[in-house]
Amino acid sequence: MPTLPDTTHDRIDERTERMLLRIFAVGTMTFFLAVCSQIVVPTEPLGIPLTLQTLAVVLTALTLGPRLGMLSILLYIGAGAVGVRVFAEGEGGWITLIGQTGGYILGFLVCQPIVGRIVRRRDKEVHQHDGTTRKVPGSVRGYGALFVAGIVAHLVVFAFGVPWLYWVRVLDTQAQTLTWGNAIYYGMIVFLPGMVLKSALAAVIGMWIVPTCAEKVW
Repeated sequence: MPTLPDTTHDRIDERTERMLLRIFAVGTMTFFLAVCSQIVVPTEPLGIPLTLQTLAVVLTALTLGPRLGMLSILLYIGAGAVGVRVFAEGEGGWITLIGQTGGYILGFLVCQPIVGRIVRRRDKEVHQHDGTTRKVPGSVRGYGALFVAGIVAHLVVFAFGVPWLYWVRVLDTQAQTLTWGNAIYYGMIVFLPGMVLKSALAAVIGMWIVPTCAEKVW
Protein backbone atom coordinates (compact mmCIF):
# COMPACT_ATOMS: atom_id res chain seq x y z
CA MET A 1 0.00 0.00 0.00
CA PRO A 2 1.51 3.36 -0.98
CA THR A 3 2.16 5.72 1.88
CA LEU A 4 0.60 9.15 1.92
CA PRO A 5 2.94 12.15 1.95
CA ASP A 6 3.50 13.67 5.37
CA THR A 7 2.10 17.22 5.30
CA THR A 8 2.73 17.93 9.00
CA HIS A 9 5.95 19.82 8.27
CA ASP A 10 4.18 21.95 5.66
CA ARG A 11 1.43 22.84 8.13
CA ILE A 12 4.00 23.84 10.74
CA ASP A 13 5.78 26.02 8.19
CA GLU A 14 2.51 27.70 7.25
CA ARG A 15 1.72 28.41 10.90
CA THR A 16 5.22 29.78 11.48
CA GLU A 17 5.00 32.01 8.43
CA ARG A 18 1.59 33.29 9.51
CA MET A 19 2.85 33.99 13.04
CA LEU A 20 5.90 35.85 11.73
CA LEU A 21 3.71 37.84 9.35
CA ARG A 22 1.42 38.83 12.20
CA ILE A 23 4.34 39.87 14.41
CA PHE A 24 5.75 41.98 11.59
CA ALA A 25 2.34 43.53 10.84
CA VAL A 26 1.66 44.44 14.47
CA GLY A 27 5.10 46.01 14.87
CA THR A 28 4.78 47.90 11.60
CA MET A 29 1.40 49.41 12.47
CA THR A 30 2.57 50.35 15.96
CA PHE A 31 5.54 52.15 14.43
CA PHE A 32 3.28 53.76 11.81
CA LEU A 33 1.00 55.11 14.54
CA ALA A 34 4.00 56.50 16.43
CA VAL A 35 5.20 58.29 13.27
CA CYS A 36 1.74 59.67 12.45
CA SER A 37 1.52 60.99 16.01
CA GLN A 38 4.42 63.33 15.27
CA ILE A 39 2.70 64.97 12.27
CA VAL A 40 1.07 67.76 14.24
CA VAL A 41 -0.87 70.94 13.60
CA PRO A 42 -1.36 72.81 16.92
CA THR A 43 -4.82 74.14 17.74
CA GLU A 44 -5.99 76.77 20.16
CA PRO A 45 -7.09 77.49 22.82
CA LEU A 46 -7.01 74.07 24.49
CA GLY A 47 -3.90 72.77 22.77
CA ILE A 48 -5.48 69.55 21.43
CA PRO A 49 -3.28 68.87 18.40
CA LEU A 50 -4.53 67.92 14.95
CA THR A 51 -2.52 64.85 13.89
CA LEU A 52 -2.63 61.85 11.57
CA GLN A 53 -3.07 59.57 14.57
CA THR A 54 -6.64 58.58 13.80
CA LEU A 55 -5.74 57.75 10.19
CA ALA A 56 -3.19 55.30 11.56
CA VAL A 57 -5.68 54.02 14.14
CA VAL A 58 -8.30 53.26 11.47
CA LEU A 59 -5.74 51.63 9.18
CA THR A 60 -4.52 49.54 12.11
CA ALA A 61 -8.03 48.22 12.64
CA LEU A 62 -8.51 47.57 8.92
CA THR A 63 -5.22 45.77 8.35
CA LEU A 64 -4.82 43.83 11.59
CA GLY A 65 -8.38 43.01 12.57
CA PRO A 66 -9.92 43.32 16.05
CA ARG A 67 -7.53 41.29 18.20
CA LEU A 68 -4.22 42.18 16.60
CA GLY A 69 -5.40 45.77 16.20
CA MET A 70 -5.95 46.00 19.94
CA LEU A 71 -2.55 44.40 20.54
CA SER A 72 -0.86 47.01 18.32
CA ILE A 73 -2.58 49.88 20.14
CA LEU A 74 -1.68 48.36 23.52
CA LEU A 75 1.97 48.21 22.44
CA TYR A 76 1.76 51.86 21.43
CA ILE A 77 0.18 52.84 24.75
CA GLY A 78 2.64 50.69 26.71
CA ALA A 79 5.63 52.20 24.95
CA GLY A 80 4.35 55.69 25.64
CA ALA A 81 3.53 54.89 29.26
CA VAL A 82 7.11 53.83 30.02
CA GLY A 83 8.49 57.04 28.56
CA VAL A 84 9.07 56.41 24.86
CA ARG A 85 8.06 59.63 23.12
CA VAL A 86 5.46 58.14 20.80
CA PHE A 87 2.50 60.32 21.72
CA ALA A 88 1.53 63.51 19.87
CA GLU A 89 4.09 66.30 19.87
CA GLY A 90 6.80 63.91 21.07
CA GLU A 91 5.26 63.39 24.48
CA GLY A 92 5.75 60.26 26.55
CA GLY A 93 5.16 58.95 30.05
CA TRP A 94 2.12 57.87 32.02
CA ILE A 95 1.30 61.50 32.83
CA THR A 96 0.12 61.93 29.23
CA LEU A 97 -2.33 59.06 29.65
CA ILE A 98 -4.03 60.78 32.57
CA GLY A 99 -3.79 64.22 30.98
CA GLN A 100 -6.36 65.99 28.86
CA THR A 101 -5.72 63.84 25.76
CA GLY A 102 -5.78 60.50 27.60
CA GLY A 103 -9.39 59.80 26.66
CA TYR A 104 -8.60 60.03 22.97
CA ILE A 105 -5.81 57.48 23.37
CA LEU A 106 -8.19 55.13 25.19
CA GLY A 107 -10.60 55.55 22.29
CA PHE A 108 -7.88 54.33 19.91
CA LEU A 109 -8.06 50.99 21.70
CA VAL A 110 -11.82 50.70 22.08
CA CYS A 111 -12.59 51.39 18.41
CA GLN A 112 -10.52 48.47 17.09
CA PRO A 113 -13.09 45.65 17.45
CA ILE A 114 -15.91 47.95 16.36
CA VAL A 115 -14.21 48.68 13.03
CA GLY A 116 -13.66 44.97 12.48
CA ARG A 117 -17.35 44.18 12.96
CA ILE A 118 -18.33 46.85 10.45
CA VAL A 119 -15.97 45.95 7.61
CA ARG A 120 -16.13 42.16 7.68
CA ARG A 121 -19.17 39.96 7.30
CA ARG A 122 -19.75 37.18 9.81
CA ASP A 123 -18.08 33.83 9.28
CA LYS A 124 -20.28 31.22 7.65
CA GLU A 125 -20.65 27.58 8.57
CA VAL A 126 -20.46 25.33 5.52
CA HIS A 127 -21.78 21.78 5.79
CA GLN A 128 -19.46 19.14 4.35
CA HIS A 129 -20.51 15.94 2.56
CA ASP A 130 -19.24 13.89 5.49
CA GLY A 131 -21.65 15.62 7.85
CA THR A 132 -19.09 17.93 9.45
CA THR A 133 -19.05 21.71 9.23
CA ARG A 134 -16.27 24.17 8.69
CA LYS A 135 -16.13 27.92 9.10
CA VAL A 136 -15.52 30.11 6.09
CA PRO A 137 -14.23 33.61 6.94
CA GLY A 138 -16.64 36.36 6.04
CA SER A 139 -15.78 38.57 3.11
CA VAL A 140 -14.72 42.20 3.44
CA ARG A 141 -17.35 44.79 2.61
CA GLY A 142 -16.85 47.59 0.09
CA TYR A 143 -15.76 51.22 0.13
CA GLY A 144 -18.91 52.49 1.81
CA ALA A 145 -18.46 50.19 4.79
CA LEU A 146 -14.78 51.09 5.07
CA PHE A 147 -15.65 54.79 5.07
CA VAL A 148 -18.41 54.31 7.65
CA ALA A 149 -16.00 52.30 9.80
CA GLY A 150 -13.57 55.22 9.73
CA ILE A 151 -16.28 57.68 10.76
CA VAL A 152 -17.46 55.40 13.57
CA ALA A 153 -13.88 54.92 14.79
CA HIS A 154 -13.45 58.70 15.03
CA LEU A 155 -16.75 59.07 16.86
CA VAL A 156 -15.70 56.43 19.38
CA VAL A 157 -12.44 58.32 19.95
CA PHE A 158 -14.39 61.55 20.47
CA ALA A 159 -16.87 59.79 22.78
CA PHE A 160 -14.01 58.97 25.13
CA GLY A 161 -11.85 62.01 24.45
CA VAL A 162 -14.29 64.88 24.95
CA PRO A 163 -15.69 63.91 28.39
CA TRP A 164 -12.16 63.04 29.55
CA LEU A 165 -10.95 66.43 28.34
CA TYR A 166 -13.76 68.21 30.17
CA TRP A 167 -13.27 66.46 33.51
CA VAL A 168 -9.48 66.74 33.50
CA ARG A 169 -9.77 70.47 32.90
CA VAL A 170 -12.50 70.85 35.53
CA LEU A 171 -10.53 68.93 38.14
CA ASP A 172 -7.36 70.89 37.43
CA THR A 173 -7.63 73.93 39.66
CA GLN A 174 -4.86 75.69 37.73
CA ALA A 175 -6.49 75.25 34.32
CA GLN A 176 -8.81 77.75 32.71
CA THR A 177 -12.51 77.01 33.32
CA LEU A 178 -13.99 74.85 30.55
CA THR A 179 -17.65 74.49 29.65
CA TRP A 180 -19.21 71.44 27.99
CA GLY A 181 -19.88 73.55 24.92
CA ASN A 182 -16.24 74.54 24.57
CA ALA A 183 -15.09 70.97 25.23
CA ILE A 184 -17.32 69.68 22.45
CA TYR A 185 -16.38 72.45 20.04
CA TYR A 186 -12.62 72.52 20.58
CA GLY A 187 -12.35 68.81 21.37
CA MET A 188 -14.47 67.50 18.49
CA ILE A 189 -16.22 69.94 16.15
CA VAL A 190 -13.01 71.57 14.88
CA PHE A 191 -11.72 68.10 13.96
CA LEU A 192 -14.75 66.96 11.94
CA PRO A 193 -13.46 68.06 8.49
CA GLY A 194 -10.24 66.14 9.16
CA MET A 195 -12.31 63.16 10.31
CA VAL A 196 -14.09 63.00 6.95
CA LEU A 197 -10.87 63.38 4.94
CA LYS A 198 -8.96 60.80 6.95
CA SER A 199 -11.86 58.33 6.84
CA ALA A 200 -12.08 58.70 3.06
CA LEU A 201 -8.33 58.22 2.67
CA ALA A 202 -8.36 55.18 4.95
CA ALA A 203 -11.19 53.68 2.87
CA VAL A 204 -9.28 54.22 -0.37
CA ILE A 205 -6.16 52.57 1.04
CA GLY A 206 -8.30 49.88 2.61
CA MET A 207 -9.82 48.90 -0.75
CA TRP A 208 -6.32 47.91 -1.89
CA ILE A 209 -5.01 46.09 1.14
CA VAL A 210 -7.83 44.98 3.46
CA PRO A 211 -8.99 41.88 1.50
CA THR A 212 -5.45 40.47 1.53
CA CYS A 213 -4.85 41.45 5.15
CA ALA A 214 -8.16 39.92 6.25
CA GLU A 215 -7.13 36.64 4.65
CA LYS A 216 -3.51 36.47 5.77
CA VAL A 217 -3.28 38.50 9.00
CA TRP A 218 -6.61 38.76 10.83
